Amino acid sequence: MTAMYGGLVTVPDLPVMDGSVTVDRGSKVRRSLSLTVSDPKYLPFAELDPLAVYGQKLVVRRGIRFAGGLIEWVPLGTFRIDEPQGDTLLGPITLTGQSSECHIIDDKFMAPTSTRGYATCVTAMEYLIRQTLPDAVIVNETAGSRNPSCAVATWTAGADRWDAVQQIALSMQAEIYVDAVDRFVIADIPNVESSSVVWDIAEGEGGTLMAASRAMSRTAVFNAVVASGENTAAGSAPVSAVAYDSDPSSPTRWNGPFGHVPKHISSSLWLTVPQCQAAASYALFDATARNVSTYVSAIPNAALEAGNCLRLTYSGRKELAIAQSFTIPLTAEGSSSLTLRGGKEEAA
Repeated sequence: MTAMYGGLVTVPDLPVMDGSVTVDRGSKVRRSLSLTVSDPKYLPFAELDPLAVYGQKLVVRRGIRFAGGLIEWVPLGTFRIDEPQGDTLLGPITLTGQSSECHIIDDKFMAPTSTRGYATCVTAMEYLIRQTLPDAVIVNETAGSRNPSCAVATWTAGADRWDAVQQIALSMQAEIYVDAVDRFVIADIPNVESSSVVWDIAEGEGGTLMAASRAMSRTAVFNAVVASGENTAAGSAPVSAVAYDSDPSSPTRWNGPFGHVPKHISSSLWLTVPQCQAAASYALFDATARNVSTYVSAIPNAALEAGNCLRLTYSGRKELAIAQSFTIPLTAEGSSSLTLRGGKEEAA
């Protein structure tokens, strides 16, 4: 683990006593750090101390040492230090940190801001992010690197800049987050039907599964999506469209035993009925996904990203699921806890 300030290394190898990195698709800040440092000499007293809170960062990795002595390192994130504390004589020091979304969240708009003059969604997001972080690396990993035109939207002074960025991503049926190497990634919303499996978690000899449990709920399951758009800045009339679960074999089909459970989404960046229809249809898959949460304890895999598709083999079943959130320990001991969503039994 490396401590940095102003782009320079201040502590090349910080001694870690305990800690973990949590990665969560449901959080505005995707990656968060919890860390314990044993040596009390690192407890900050001055503003420029390595673990102070004035822009100091930690670059976190987890490694694997192979039998021949070779070590392979996997990045887990770059974190702004938020809250260090500890006993001044004995330690230890505990601290928390967040990935770089936190900088965008903190930088609320100081004046009304709009996307006027930025023709495409990606350019508009780059503009909003680089007003805060001029050197930010932004990559478009959507299928075909799509970059549709962006409507003119306006946000008031005091509005959340990161919310605005996420709204633009949603308008192109995508999501945006900061990854393990501190890049802002624009990506397709994960789909268990079409995503490639990146990791197998299996029980038994040679497997990585240590324990598993399941929960099922109606909460957050819908069978219709209503997408609406209204943009006073563009002077356009309100528009809307609806996508229904019309699959006769679906347990959540509209007019079936599940009942009528519509979900409403909106954006000032949808100006036409076709744009609303595309957004509603795209959101329907996630809306109808079974709310079956599988909680797994497994051997840590530091290379995972939230949204990855995993294959889970347990209790005589094989299921594909999306990694919704997980925690990676920073010490050799301990396991990873994962929450998987939208499990779908894999065809034989």
